[in-house]
Amino acid sequence: REKDANNYFVTQPIFYVNSVPHIGHFYTMVLADTIKRYADLLGKNTKMSGGTDEHGLKIQQAAERANEDTLGFCTRYSDKFRELMAASNASVTDFIRTSDPRHHRAVTHFWELLVERGHIYKGRHEGWYAVSDEAFYTESQIEERVDPATGRRGRFAVESGQPVEWVSEENYKFRLSAFKGRLIEWIETNPDVIYPDIRRNEVLGWLNSGFDDLSVSRPRSRLKWGVPVPNDADHTIYVWVDALVNYATVDSYPWAASSGGKPTFFPPDIQVVGKDIVRFHAVYWPALLMAAGLPLPKRILAHAHWTMGAQKMSKSKGNVVDPFEAIATYGLDPIRYFMIRNGGISDDGDYSSEEVLVRYKKDLIGQLANLASRCLSKSLCVHLDGFRGIAEQQLDHHIDARDVSLRAVLLELPNRVKERFDVGEFGRGLGIVFDALAVANKYVADNEPWMIVKQTDTASKARLQTVLFYSLEAVRLAAIMLQPVMPLKTELLLNHLSVSKSERGWKYARF
Repeated sequence: REKDANNYFVTQPIFYVNSVPHIGHFYTMVLADTIKRYADLLGKNTKMSGGTDEHGLKIQQAAERANEDTLGFCTRYSDKFRELMAASNASVTDFIRTSDPRHHRAVTHFWELLVERGHIYKGRHEGWYAVSDEAFYTESQIEERVDPATGRRGRFAVESGQPVEWVSEENYKFRLSAFKGRLIEWIETNPDVIYPDIRRNEVLGWLNSGFDDLSVSRPRSRLKWGVPVPNDADHTIYVWVDALVNYATVDSYPWAASSGGKPTFFPPDIQVVGKDIVRFHAVYWPALLMAAGLPLPKRILAHAHWTMGAQKMSKSKGNVVDPFEAIATYGLDPIRYFMIRNGGISDDGDYSSEEVLVRYKKDLIGQLANLASRCLSKSLCVHLDGFRGIAEQQLDHHIDARDVSLRAVLLELPNRVKERFDVGEFGRGLGIVFDALAVANKYVADNEPWMIVKQTDTASKARLQTVLFYSLEAVRLAAIMLQPVMPLKTELLLNHLSVSKSERGWKYARF
């Protein structure tokens, strides 16, 4: 049974607790939150999940090195991600930890379902394994080279650059190869299911090149920190199978008979992930869902990463950005705006303090704040309550030639922005909004309302209110459209414009 059509489910990836959050995590959180808030504006009943991925050999080893209890180690880092979600104003409705008992129950049930449906078997697995990625790689996916950090020669995963080791062990396997045809058909019949196209083409390339069945357990002797394989105490469920099920756990999977076996929000309407984990979400995850007889995600948005000075961020280079410091330095909404405006979907975004300040001064101060402050000046005697009457007068045959250009921009603005927002290209949508504000600022400069206000005749008074109407309509439209990105500042601005809280949805973003 399908969920209610108005229920809209956005997922963040769950973050690995081997380190403190960085600016890339912040970007993912804000991008997912922007999508969720945009759906709110469209009148959807929304849910957004986020959380932490806490199982696996990497975490087990990190806790041992730190001489800490594993759960305590995970909690310490998980709390940091929870703090960042709160600090970033990411409106998560369900925070999930894979160490939660409810998640263990969901993973156990999911595994048993796969076994019952004949998709799990026991075999022997040999291959190159990257502990940092918690993933096996084939011979074609690794390379032999010198590690620049150590100067030693070794083998590394091409995709992630992480070192690999040869592993040979008995484990359980998932019949992934059986789903190759169905996965290709799913992607080709739903061309927008993986976005952007560069990631979609990558996934199709992997599928068409062929692949083996997926190892889905590790020997308990090597990996104790994870969900045990049901009815086999010698094995632990592979961390990625465990982690992916979180998207169902947060919607109360397994769905009880009391709810008619019907999910409330599952499957996700959009899953926001980084480009480095698209294989897990666009190949393994849908194949596992197909095997379990569960519905597939409607869309996977795989965004690009962040660089600094066109170089990959890393601790060794000393170019890692602390998101808590960025928020404290620039303010929450301004840094949210920069991340969404400059962040990449297809191509990596480049972070610099100079660029943050350029966006702040040029866009937020120079365009939005400048337009609003000039037109709301007490000296101009703006009559906000009279704007509705002016709007009704602005029929095609009553339009002053001086207003035609800005009017045309404002009329087409909502649809142009919506086209970009609908596909997740919020940065491009914001560009369209601020281009319109630039036109509005020029309109104010050309019409000089500070000069018109000095005139006392009736025609001048009417002209002044018309100029202010067009100018502040640009501000109102921009404020409504900017709400998903800058929820705090736009609330203040809409309050200042006396826009009713009931008239701030997307349907009111029209001229």
